[in-house]
Amino acid sequence: MLCSMPDWLMLSTIYNGEREHTMWLSNLNTFFVIGYPIFVSVIWITGSLFFGLFRRHQRLRRDHLVAATAPFVSILVPAHNEVATLESAVHSLANLDYPHYEVVLIDDCSTDETLAMMYRLKQQWASRLALNIVALPVNQGKANALNQGFKVAQGDYLVAIDADSLLAPDAVAQLITTLQENPNYGAVTGKPVVRNRTSLLGRLQLLEYVAVIDLIKKAQSYLTGSITTVSGVLVAFRREALTAVGGWNPAVMTEDIDITWRMYRHHWQVAYEPQAICWILVPERFHGLLKQRQRWARGGLEVLLTNWRGLFSAPLGQRWLLLESIVSNVWAVLTAFGMLVYVFQLAFLHSLSLDGNLLVLMFSLNGIQFTLGFLASQGTAQLAGPELLLVPIYVLYYWLINLASCLMAIGSYLVNPQRSGTWRSPDRGL
Repeated sequence: MLCSMPDWLMLSTIYNGEREHTMWLSNLNTFFVIGYPIFVSVIWITGSLFFGLFRRHQRLRRDHLVAATAPFVSILVPAHNEVATLESAVHSLANLDYPHYEVVLIDDCSTDETLAMMYRLKQQWASRLALNIVALPVNQGKANALNQGFKVAQGDYLVAIDADSLLAPDAVAQLITTLQENPNYGAVTGKPVVRNRTSLLGRLQLLEYVAVIDLIKKAQSYLTGSITTVSGVLVAFRREALTAVGGWNPAVMTEDIDITWRMYRHHWQVAYEPQAICWILVPERFHGLLKQRQRWARGGLEVLLTNWRGLFSAPLGQRWLLLESIVSNVWAVLTAFGMLVYVFQLAFLHSLSLDGNLLVLMFSLNGIQFTLGFLASQGTAQLAGPELLLVPIYVLYYWLINLASCLMAIGSYLVNPQRSGTWRSPDRGL
């Protein structure tokens, strides 16, 4: 039976209404996917600028440590198959400009010559460095290795670094000074700077550390009084605070994010000290980078699920950090959905609609952000002007790698929420 004209008009009206509703949702999703990076860029830029002004005023009143009053510090260096990096790390520790400290090397059941190298380094630096060795019979992960080192450490303050970390001579002094200036600080983290820059991937990560990670921590510190996480490559703890939280947690994917939020739950503050410089190695293969970022994203997800009650009970600044973590995961899911929509439009409708004004605004803000990060780190990170030419490539790299790692982390957590406490030496571009 043929439909009458009123029936056709009614069906057409319903179809057009549904189409307009679908387009409205699609446009809203597009606005969020592109607008969210723009919004956070504004926050990072503004917060980091005010942080710089605040720190400039603060440094004028900063007291420097002297040998007579400097507390004893234990530096923990966990290692698993680190023959290629450990010797350089110990060499940097032997040349620290700090009067009273010991180094505790922890071998987590390495299968190469790491343990033998530790004993050789102990003998080599015996006249200049108090160096202790802890040899673990079973590989149970970095968190467990740090806990075992903590048991033998004698310091009033403890500094944890990675086996590829090269510390600036004043790095420990900067961290301990910051801890002593504020008795509410349970931990203070330093600023990592990439040192392997021979590949495109390494140079892109160099930009990321100085223009994204550094700016984020500065903005978080100024605007919320807290940071999402310490950097495991260089962080100092007050012994009292580390004891209060029970040390590091071997049952989580990222022990540095986890211990940050356990500090908060025990009413300790965590701070960022960008004057404490640590030179690090980063992955130079895409597979190694993606694996690292998936681990970071999953660690953040684990902490979010563990600390969700903080959205209602934590101090306001920490609530904002938790909320931002939730929004970031929502952004990843909606971005993936938006990409599928665009692929469908190209394949079947042969059309693609993007808001050019938003894209121009996003790239302009990223240009400002990277210029600020470059200028703030040019001296300490030994940056060259041509590095800024990589910014357009980096913008695409950053959001895509974070999107992929976030989605993979969500998937891995849903499939396997548990993990074992072992580790392998990561891809460090060697």
